[in-house]
Amino acid sequence: MTLSRRSLLGAGATGAVALTAGCLDFVRGEGPLEFEANQVVPSASALAETGYEEDEIEHKEIDEEVDIGVEREIRASLWAGLYTKERELQGQTQDAGLFAAVSIPGIEVLGRSFNPLADLSGEELLEELMSQLDGEQDIDNISHEDSFGLEILGEGREVTIFGGEAEYGDEVLEVEIALTSFIHEDDLLVLLGTHPRLLAGEAANIERLMESVEHPV
Repeated sequence: MTLSRRSLLGAGATGAVALTAGCLDFVRGEGPLEFEANQVVPSASALAETGYEEDEIEHKEIDEEVDIGVEREIRASLWAGLYTKERELQGQTQDAGLFAAVSIPGIEVLGRSFNPLADLSGEELLEELMSQLDGEQDIDNISHEDSFGLEILGEGREVTIFGGEAEYGDEVLEVEIALTSFIHEDDLLVLLGTHPRLLAGEAANIERLMESVEHPV
């Protein structure tokens, strides 16, 4: 898997769309059905406390053809934010911590979900997300390790921990990956953080960022 600083992508989620006048054009094939996600971001105070800085914010649009008996177009826009932290590691200053926050709109039409992430396990969701991060650092030998509860946006959420290996400078180091995903305000939110295990304090920082997220912004 490849870890990146840019080009975060997402795919659909779950939600509800009634057959109202607003989507009759879609049903008749006279226009696309549009979905818009609300942005999710860690709080400014949490970023200041943890030392993470905004690296990139993307607002992307996805156009998909779906089959509801006939081919129809869906247009969805999503938000993806990437935050990084530089640390001294193996004698070099490197991006040693990464936090990603992605919000994807609900996509359900006429009682049918068109969400490619809906049935993914935690491992598959991680694989899908990481495959969209196009950059220079690979994370290999990823395995599920543990899970725990964290209060995020007023409710208890399950956070899954994965272990893996990544190259920093000339050394391969063990890394920890934290991942959670859940529906909030009709958007699918995906929060991911990763860091080298020898920087153990970053685990608490990732948790702080997860706990702090605001949605909608």
